[in-house]
Amino acid sequence: MEESSLDGRTEEEKWKIRWSGFGEELKKLSYMAVPMVAVLVSQYLLRVASMVIVGHLGMAAGLETLCGQAYGANQNQKLGTYTYCSIISLIPVCIPISIIWVFLDKLLVLLGQDPEISAVARKFSVWLIPGLFAYPFLQSLVRYFLCQGIILPMLWSSFAALCLHIPLCWALVYKANLGITGAALSVGCAHWFNVVLLGMYMRYSSSCAESRALVFRDIFLSIKEFFRFAIPSALMVCLEWWSFEIVILLAGILPNSKLEASVLSICVTTTALHFLIPYGISAAASTRVSNELGAGNPQAARFSVYVTVIIGTIEAIIAAITLFLCRHVYGYLFSNKAEVVNYVREMVPLICISLIMDSLQGVLSGVARGSGWQRIGAYANLGVYYLVGIPISAILCFAVNMKGKGLWIGMMAGIFVQALLFALVTGFTNWQKQANNARERIFERGVVANNETG
Repeated sequence: MEESSLDGRTEEEKWKIRWSGFGEELKKLSYMAVPMVAVLVSQYLLRVASMVIVGHLGMAAGLETLCGQAYGANQNQKLGTYTYCSIISLIPVCIPISIIWVFLDKLLVLLGQDPEISAVARKFSVWLIPGLFAYPFLQSLVRYFLCQGIILPMLWSSFAALCLHIPLCWALVYKANLGITGAALSVGCAHWFNVVLLGMYMRYSSSCAESRALVFRDIFLSIKEFFRFAIPSALMVCLEWWSFEIVILLAGILPNSKLEASVLSICVTTTALHFLIPYGISAAASTRVSNELGAGNPQAARFSVYVTVIIGTIEAIIAAITLFLCRHVYGYLFSNKAEVVNYVREMVPLICISLIMDSLQGVLSGVARGSGWQRIGAYANLGVYYLVGIPISAILCFAVNMKGKGLWIGMMAGIFVQALLFALVTGFTNWQKQANNARERIFERGVVANNETG
């Protein structure tokens, strides 16, 4: 909101205008954030129902910058170009992931894990490979619709995929006696079913008429530009996710490792499940910020950031208070063993602090994706988790003998530094310059293409 437009008005009138703008921005963010949280929860439950979390192809997050800014600049034809470019670029990425999954048992044994568990993990992963190749389509289509504010089709398709997955998983696991193989196959079927539904909507909906154009020449010309945002986006996701996996592995070498690893897994599961809410808010923020920057409205983008941070902070505080009040019974959701329940109760205050800090950094990560700061985010995550979080975790765990608590406090230190860095970058951003960069990026591609065809 431009402050100059408030000149000459009384303080009461100024506050009314500001609150009116806040309410309008809140409405826009909520329209995208609430259904997006439902989409993410549906997809998360789909994976939880099969006892696995499939690796995210974070590279697709590069579309949040490119598609969002293109849509804001009314360059709708480029949305299809960037989306098809993302799919073509991400399919080859699935090949090395598939190879790792094929040899996953050897890798896990090398990391000191139980051979029998490693063999089961490898068997499950191998049968997940067909579903893995749905991810380039699914993640790209999700960003395609999100950047246009087309949320409800994603909500219904995710819900339909979940409704297919649960009975299919039950039938394959218990009726067909396929065990974990059946669970993995049902995951793949659900992902492909989701892709088909979204693809059909994109193909036949009038709301996608301008943005689904297929121009092969422009697609291949955009690959370099896509990877410029995609690789840092993937690093942002992977560096953070791997750090928590490393902490759980460290818990596995502690005395009473089963208890320590189990409780830390509960901590990670809790924060991961809650993170779906701030991530849904951040996805809405990414769309709003990228749209406004692409449209050349820097002050509107900045105002959207303020509203988003306020919403994310309030939500996180409510979630933390709720979890703290339930700390005495929360552990029973995961185990009936007294030692696990008591240990979880001791960890809940630390988890509550994590929820607040993780929510803030998650929301600001969405601002980073919408603005095209993925490279800064990747460097930040590398520093905060591998130069701050994990070293402090190791020191507190092994040198100070705080065990699992020390591991989690170290990761909290990393999250705090991460949130602080993102807040500083956001606070010192020149939004006019970001809007100019976005407009140049979007229209430069059109000039290049016209010159080459002329």
